[in-house]
Amino acid sequence: MQVHFYKYEATGNDFVVFDNRKTGIKLSAHQIQRICDRRFGVGADGLMLIEEHPGLDFNLIYYNADGSQSLCGNGARAAVRMASSLGLINGHAKFNAHDGRHDAEILDQGIVKLRMNDVSGAKKSGDNWFINTGSPHFIKFVKNVAAYPVVAEGRQIRNDPAFAPGGTNANFVELLGGNKLFVRTYERGVENETYSCGTGITAAALAAHSMGYQSPVNIKTLGGELTVEFKVGQTGSNEPVFLDIFLIGPAKMVFQGDLEL
Repeated sequence: MQVHFYKYEATGNDFVVFDNRKTGIKLSAHQIQRICDRRFGVGADGLMLIEEHPGLDFNLIYYNADGSQSLCGNGARAAVRMASSLGLINGHAKFNAHDGRHDAEILDQGIVKLRMNDVSGAKKSGDNWFINTGSPHFIKFVKNVAAYPVVAEGRQIRNDPAFAPGGTNANFVELLGGNKLFVRTYERGVENETYSCGTGITAAALAAHSMGYQSPVNIKTLGGELTVEFKVGQTGSNEPVFLDIFLIGPAKMVFQGDLEL
């Protein structure tokens, strides 16, 4: 069967996207792995299906390159751009994703401002953090992250029994000063470093709040620049809860074509 696909990227995080409102494509994990393979398929960090939703603008199904499902912040931003090109939205979007409803807005020059869900229960262990921003993230603050062994250490953390059975994403974060971070991420499901991870940089920005960083936090990644905005509240136990979280950055279509499934 031949199907039409779109290729999007959001600060170097790249995705194969299908408009599945009418076609009803069902993909196996093997097919997803093959499509995302950079030699035998289109090549991508993940695959998305945009489908109809009874009460919102669309439903977003996201698969990592290994066929597992999760929330992907950068993928969601790319999906909003595609929904706009399909005429499903006009500047503002309301859609369902892996962790529930999200709202988004398309700003000037293709910048997408995505509302993330509130975050509580951040856990600190020594100088490191574990924060779930729709996907689980381990955050380690390091010096000279550009030279850091992200893949080797990230793979070890991702498979640490402490995070079994699902594992975790691993983020290595350098404090650049001026309310700016440099973040590199090893992503589970891709099983490698990606050029950018939306849920990861969101987790890094929230963890950096404990180091005196204030909203908005500017983020440098291998794939480009993003911004994270948030507010801070308190729970009954005086633990911080992060509210009104927004992931802000560019997303665009790279090409489209037809694929034989």
